[in-house]
Amino acid sequence: MPYVDPQTVLTPKNIVRDVHVIYDSGPSPNSWSVALLDWDGEEAVAMRWNGEEGNGVGNPQSHARPTWFVVPGPMAAVVRARAEELNNSKAGGLLAGYQAMAADQEREAEALEWSEALIADATRQQR
Repeated sequence: MPYVDPQTVLTPKNIVRDVHVIYDSGPSPNSWSVALLDWDGEEAVAMRWNGEEGNGVGNPQSHARPTWFVVPGPMAAVVRARAEELNNSKAGGLLAGYQAMAADQEREAEALEWSEALIADATRQQR
């Protein structure tokens, strides 16, 4: 079976809720993901290999259904921070968005004009 979209990994159904994928390397060899999810009522950072052609449903899995590996508490913050950093810096991520906005000189000029108008409004309110 090919790549499994991590957003759809909700097993075991009575334990996993509210999956928010922080990072997904996408459908590629050695594809993996990190998610923030509700694991039996507790917020948890979890990881998984997403699978690829001929590799079942990825890993971990239970009874041929994709599942998550919950990252141990002492490592959770580090894994989450790095996954967010990777997501923001990948093609089409937050960093790319900021770079595109900064390159749009017309939009930058509009933003400057708008922010200057806010300063003028605040100055009038203080009088």
